[in-house]
Amino acid sequence: MFAKFSTAAVLALASTSMVSAQTSTLCNPLEKECPADPAFGKDGMDCDFTKGKCDGFESLGTKITYDSNGATFPMSAKGDAPTLRSDKYIFFGHVEVKVKAAEGQGIITSLVLLSDDLDEVDFETVGADNKQIQSNYFSKGDTTTYNRGGFHAVDSPLTKSHTYAFDWTPEKVEWFINGQSVRVLKASDVGDKYPQSPMQVKVGAWVAGYKGNSPGTIEWAGGIADFSNGPATAVYESVKVIDYAGGSSATDKKVKEYVFGDKSGSAKSIQIKLDDGSSDSSSSSASSSSASKTGSSSTTASASSTSGSSSSASATTLTSATSSANSTHSSTRTSSATATGSPTSVPPNANGAPKTGLALGAIALGAVAALAL
Repeated sequence: MFAKFSTAAVLALASTSMVSAQTSTLCNPLEKECPADPAFGKDGMDCDFTKGKCDGFESLGTKITYDSNGATFPMSAKGDAPTLRSDKYIFFGHVEVKVKAAEGQGIITSLVLLSDDLDEVDFETVGADNKQIQSNYFSKGDTTTYNRGGFHAVDSPLTKSHTYAFDWTPEKVEWFINGQSVRVLKASDVGDKYPQSPMQVKVGAWVAGYKGNSPGTIEWAGGIADFSNGPATAVYESVKVIDYAGGSSATDKKVKEYVFGDKSGSAKSIQIKLDDGSSDSSSSSASSSSASKTGSSSTTASASSTSGSSSSASATTLTSATSSANSTHSSTRTSSATATGSPTSVPPNANGAPKTGLALGAIALGAVAALAL
């Protein structure tokens, strides 16, 4: 059980060995030319899972069911990793998710923003820890340092529904729990290590604790998952998305897609293509003024939380988000599931290299038995 480890030990583990589980991408624009990312634009997305499926998401992995409680993500074996992945992308924006995390050792519930070039912002809940949630971020899949994670107190995240949110702008990423700011990452503090390329929204849960997985991952997940009393389930009630389209507030433009202009992955390189065929340079040029700063690119922000600070109303409400338009998922992006998790504290393997094989999609489909997200 997670409770067997002292807070100090867990924090020490986290500070020395944090690894992103999202180490795969269908096409990495840092390496080659890739298809454009379809954009949410001004339509945004507002999904109420208590009313059924949402057209803006693609289901990956095991079966997800819907009822008046919301979308239920069940897990009953080590290969289970139910996930919903948005069809479209935000280029900075606000994402708000209401969920009751899955209970049980070895089980992880994950809320992730992930880009094609592996920028990432996330929240994760360990199913053996009913007192806190973890936050993390990554840039371009970089796992050379492991001091990015944070821990945030939450009242019974496994037995009560809570609202978690990210507000991501060219200037900062802010994490919220029930409307309260718990962490801020400033672009000026991390330079080019700041997440700054268009991201999809991924929500889900997965089995991290199973025999054969790395000892560090099992320890982080609270032990081996036990399904003798039935499946573990995460219940998502809603997901709301606002696209800032390269700026710091909701866009009022019909944006068609985001295009990587080069292989840098910087915000200033992202081309914003509108529905009418024109390009919008105002937002992308504004975003480059902060997100692409490199004066402190060698530094990494502190993982300490700021739970005492309060949120602004604009950061925690999404009244300007409208119902999602029907999304058409590009066939070039259809592939085996790549699910949501990104463990905040997974030790290196026996050879000292980080354990990065936690791709849920692979585990969900049974493609690689040794992988676990």
